[in-house]
Amino acid sequence: MRYRKQMCMILALTLASGLSACGRPSSGPVQAENEETEATASVVVAETVPETSPVIEGVNPLTMDGPDYDTLKNLPVPETEAPPEYIRIGESYEMVSDLQERLMELGFMDNDEPTEYYGEVTHTAVQIFQRQNGLPTDGVVGPSTLEAIMDPEAKYYAASKGEQGSDIERIQERLYELGYLASEDQVTGNFGDKTEEAVKKLQEINGISQDGKVGRQTMNLLYSDIVQPNMLVYGDHSDVVQAAQERLKSLGYMTTTPDGKYGDDTVIAVKQFQSRNDLVVDGYLGPSTRMVLNSSDAVPNGISLGDQNENVTQIQKLLSQYGYLSSANVTGYFGEVTEKAVKNFQSANGLTSDGSVGVLTMAKLTGSNVRRYSSSGSGNSSGSAGSGTVSGSAAALISVAKSKLGCRYVWGAKGPSQFDCSGFVYWCLNQVGVKQSYLTSSGWRTVGRYTKITSFNNLRPGDIIVVTGHVGIVAENGTVVDASSGNGKVVHRTMGSWFRNNFICGWRIFG
Repeated sequence: MRYRKQMCMILALTLASGLSACGRPSSGPVQAENEETEATASVVVAETVPETSPVIEGVNPLTMDGPDYDTLKNLPVPETEAPPEYIRIGESYEMVSDLQERLMELGFMDNDEPTEYYGEVTHTAVQIFQRQNGLPTDGVVGPSTLEAIMDPEAKYYAASKGEQGSDIERIQERLYELGYLASEDQVTGNFGDKTEEAVKKLQEINGISQDGKVGRQTMNLLYSDIVQPNMLVYGDHSDVVQAAQERLKSLGYMTTTPDGKYGDDTVIAVKQFQSRNDLVVDGYLGPSTRMVLNSSDAVPNGISLGDQNENVTQIQKLLSQYGYLSSANVTGYFGEVTEKAVKNFQSANGLTSDGSVGVLTMAKLTGSNVRRYSSSGSGNSSGSAGSGTVSGSAAALISVAKSKLGCRYVWGAKGPSQFDCSGFVYWCLNQVGVKQSYLTSSGWRTVGRYTKITSFNNLRPGDIIVVTGHVGIVAENGTVVDASSGNGKVVHRTMGSWFRNNFICGWRIFG
C-alpha cells in the first residue's frame, strides 16, 4: 500500500514538471494540450491521493510512514537492567538466584532457597565448579563460566585424584570418621593416593562402582543412614569391643555388662556418647569416636529431666526392677515422675539426690549391690507417664535462633559462631535443653521421637521444618530462622513458595 502511494506521487510530480510518460519534454502544437492534460492530471491526483486519508472507524489513518498509531505514541518504554558481564563476590543481581539454583542442582551448593546475593558460599561453589571444568579458579562468573554452569550437559560435582580444596578436606574428614582413612593426619585437603584408595574401599564395601571418584552416588552415600563403615560395627565380637564397652560404662553410657559383643546396647551407648561429644551420630566405633572415647576430654553421660531416648528406657527399666518406678512409667521420656524415682534411688543408695543420672548413679544402677525401694524409705514414685514439662519452649527456641542472625554459613559447622542448616538446628535445640543429637537434613526426615507434621499449613512457631536438602526453625507469622547457603549466613525470612514446594515434613518439639 505504501509502495503504491509513493508511485502516485512520483507520477503527479512528473506531470507537473511537463515530462511525458517517457520522460521527454513536450513541444510543438501538442504543448497546450499537454498543459491542459497536466492540469487535469493534477486535479485527478489531488482527488485520488489526499494529504491525509479519511478516518474510517476501526482503521488507523495513513501517513507517509504508514498507519498512524496515536495510542502507542506516549507509552513508556520499560527500563530493564542489563545483566552484568562479570559477577563478583559481594554483588547482588537478579540472575544470581538462577546461578545458585543451577549450582545446587549440580551438587556444588547445599540445597536452599536461591537468593540474588553472590556471597562467600556461592563464590566457593563457583571456584569448585571452575576447578572441575578446567576454568580459571577465580570465583568470578564471566561469560565462559556462566555458559558452562548453565549448559544442559554440565556435569554433576565430582572430586578426584589430584584436586585440592576445602571440599576435599570435608570428604576426607568423613572418610576418617567411617574408618576408611587410617589417621587424622591424612585429612589434608589434597586428594592423593590414600584418599583414592579410601574412596575405592568405601565403594567396594557399599557395592557401588569402584572408580575412586566422589560423584553424586558416592557423595550421597557418605552421609546416608545406610553407609557401611570400615570399623567396629553391629555384630562384631572382640576384645576391642569389650574395651570400648568398659570405657563407655565408666563414663555412664552403658547400662549393661560389657561382654565384647557389639549389640543393640552398644549401639545405643555409642550414639549417646557421640551426641554428647559433638561427633557424627552413626552408632559406629570409628577412629575419631575411639580417639575421643579414650581421651581425658571425653564428656561423661548425664541424663536428666526432658531427655527422651533409649538410654532413658534402660534406666527406667532398672528403676522399675528395683521398685522405684512403676512399669507403666517405662516410656523412654525422662519426666518429673522419673526424676522423683531417681532422687529416691540416690537417697536410698547413699548418692547425692539431684535427680540426674550421671556416672556415679549409672554405676550404682548397673552394679551388683543395689538397695531396693522400701515404702518406709524414700516414698512412692507412682504417677502418670510424661507428666513433666520439656525443658525449654517454642519461644525460647526462636529467641535463641534469632540471637545467631548474621552468623556465617559454613558447611558441616555446628556453632557457636558458624553453622550449616542442620548444625544450626542441633545447636539451638541443645541450648534450650532439648538433648537432640546431630542429624543431617536427610536424617531429620525420619527422626521419629517428636510429633510429625505432614501438612505445610499445620506448621506453627517452634516446629522444625524439613524440606528437600534443608532444615530450619519455624518462627512467627509464617517465617523461618535458618542457616542459609544462598545467603551465606543465618537469616530470618518468609517461608514462601520455595519452602512450600519443597516441604517434606515438620516435627513438633513442644506440645
